[in-house]
Amino acid sequence: MTRTGKLGTAGSDPIDVSAIEFGIDSFGDLPRNDRGEIVSHAQAIRATVTEAVLADQAGIDVIALGEHHRPDYAISSPETVLAGIATATKRIRLASGVTVLSSDDPVRVFQRFATVDALSGGRAEVILGRGSFTESFPLFGYDLSDYEVLFEEKIDLFHRLLDEKPVTWAGTTRAALHEADVYPKTESGRIGTWVGVGGTPQSVLRAAHYGFGLMLAIIGGAPARFAPFVELYRRAHEQLGTTAQPVGMHSPGFVAATDEEAKELFYPGYREIHDRIGALRGWPPLRRQAFDAEVEHGSLYVGSVETVAAKIAEAIRVLEVGRFDMIYSAAGTVSATARLRSVELYGTQVIPRVRELLADQPIAARAATPPYERTP
Repeated sequence: MTRTGKLGTAGSDPIDVSAIEFGIDSFGDLPRNDRGEIVSHAQAIRATVTEAVLADQAGIDVIALGEHHRPDYAISSPETVLAGIATATKRIRLASGVTVLSSDDPVRVFQRFATVDALSGGRAEVILGRGSFTESFPLFGYDLSDYEVLFEEKIDLFHRLLDEKPVTWAGTTRAALHEADVYPKTESGRIGTWVGVGGTPQSVLRAAHYGFGLMLAIIGGAPARFAPFVELYRRAHEQLGTTAQPVGMHSPGFVAATDEEAKELFYPGYREIHDRIGALRGWPPLRRQAFDAEVEHGSLYVGSVETVAAKIAEAIRVLEVGRFDMIYSAAGTVSATARLRSVELYGTQVIPRVRELLADQPIAARAATPPYERTP
């Protein structure tokens, strides 16, 4: 049963535990079918839609789909998949995770998400970022030497477009706009927007400057090491005099009946992805001992319902975030059936258990930033 206890102590502004949000993230990783064969890109996209429908039914608040342009991921156009999900779901919010704005056009990004917003009845969100890979830059004709200026200029333009009024803007990375009105308009008048941050102070300050939510990508190590970024973000809002925005985090995870089953299902595919990316970035091969240590003390939320719930609750306490997203497909080659079961357990059992744990042991510091609320 969901508790209604409060987070925070005297001197803070406690919020209802039920206000904390929980999501799932995916890049459209290619799962295996029941015969053990890795599925096609088309099948993986359809599997993502099926997982989103189940997440909607299981009470999960958000699904965020990331953009990649690599053979090991199926989703290169998150908004298109989200549009498909929009017509098959009722309540779950639909986000990117992330939209690689540097190699896209802010006007088209706004138009695509405004369309998803219309199809879903106002459930679209954008998480902007630079992305963890760079394949999109040469693919779309951008020079990596312009990496910084591309993001700086495009996030500034996107910020102006969110007001849904005629825009006059000039920069070096696209054609100037003069009193340009962009359509379609949203019914609420604004699309909820976040910035995905991997751990640089400049990115945190940028999110605060534009009044965007902060989504921390915590894919390794103890979550506590990101606490200074949360504090920096909140201090920046105070100094800028801007309205506090949501803080969230996302990390890889997988839920099964027992801890051992979860680890045995998750480890082979996770190791494969880690080593493939590591070969490009100079990481050493992943060893089982290091994996087990990350599950025990780091940012892999892998295990039974009780184990994963306890670990998520502790991360929320440590960072005082208002949203936790689990990257549920991070093991890549886990079977589609096991992945669906993980999503179901996360929604129907892990999330209610996290709320119970947070109600039973309130955060002993400032309350978590409340989730983004849109004006009707």
